[in-house]
Amino acid sequence: MKKIVQLSALLFFFSSLSFAQINDKEKEYTSMREALINPEKVYRLNLSNQDISLSSEQWSRFVNLEYLNLKNDHLKEIPLEITKIKSLKTIDLSGNDFSKLPDAFSNLVNLEEIYLNDEKNMNLPKTLSILSKLPKLKTLHLENDNLSKLPSEILLFKNLENLYLNQNNFKKIPEIQTLDHLKYLDLRDNKIKPELQDMKNLNFGFKINF
Repeated sequence: MKKIVQLSALLFFFSSLSFAQINDKEKEYTSMREALINPEKVYRLNLSNQDISLSSEQWSRFVNLEYLNLKNDHLKEIPLEITKIKSLKTIDLSGNDFSKLPDAFSNLVNLEEIYLNDEKNMNLPKTLSILSKLPKLKTLHLENDNLSKLPSEILLFKNLENLYLNQNNFKKIPEIQTLDHLKYLDLRDNKIKPELQDMKNLNFGFKINF
């Protein structure tokens, strides 16, 4: 009987740990001050629409961070220490003022999705060249970036599955057929003529949304 009680207590302990971790992963922090109380428990951090100025030491404390939102934070450059957060899977850098990503951005080996929307000052060829080195990047958002064509660096991507180009100035479907892993291309709210939109029925190897 004693062994059964001990086993039940042990199972309860591990199930409590699992439940606590699930709660931690679901909670989204919107305040750096709050997040730094227990940084190892922070999986989602949303600092969008804020005036942030953070030290290198602060970033390095987020050892389990998976989602980071820095949208509309007027960043002229991306803090270099962010590139050391190996757990990061999704990052939103939309609406900032930087021209390109740091070269060390390619260290984010687990990054799967990046938002680079509303970027008017971005050097896209250099940015794409850096992003193409990310082994797990599957989803790329380049929405409302005043684009009419894609630089050849887009063809460097090896594992890209989803490409969002909505709200740009494309007049035709970009030539990206050689992106073997591409599954979805979003071209909504561009300047593609109706007769060209009929091309979506051709077999490109991926789904196109106009």
